[in-house]
Amino acid sequence: MASLTFKNNPIETVGNFPEVGQKAPDFKLVKSDLSEISLSELAGKKVIFNIFPSIDTPVCAAQLKKFNEAVANIDNTVLLFASLDLPFAFARFCGAEGIENAVTTSDFRYRSLAESYGIQMKGGPLDGLYARAVLVLNENQEVIYSELVNEVTNEPDYDAALATVSE
Repeated sequence: MASLTFKNNPIETVGNFPEVGQKAPDFKLVKSDLSEISLSELAGKKVIFNIFPSIDTPVCAAQLKKFNEAVANIDNTVLLFASLDLPFAFARFCGAEGIENAVTTSDFRYRSLAESYGIQMKGGPLDGLYARAVLVLNENQEVIYSELVNEVTNEPDYDAALATVSE
């Protein structure tokens, strides 16, 4: 459990957010084309894993756009986004914004991230949705960067996350 804020009002999350050095828990998510993806399918690649409340908010949209631009020329790295939005919302957004470097996924079907990644918010107006977080995983799916954003309406530290990819 973590203590966060949403518009400066206290909220909590359920479970424990992965820390640097831990193996990332596996998951099963639904991509925009309704096919499924699990973490085990990404073995051998670095993963920049972004979790957020909803693509239909300005901060979440900015997060997707900024990371999409930043990874355009990074080899052997997958940019993965997840929320509880339906896959159709991601398809609409990415099509309208020209997002091509990201794998967008929904956890609506399995909620496999909620407790195992410790990001489901409890309390506040977004109760039940996922908090804003960024993980960077190495090729062995070990966490090399971990940020659970303290204020859900703030953007993550892009530079710090991207710096770990190039190490």
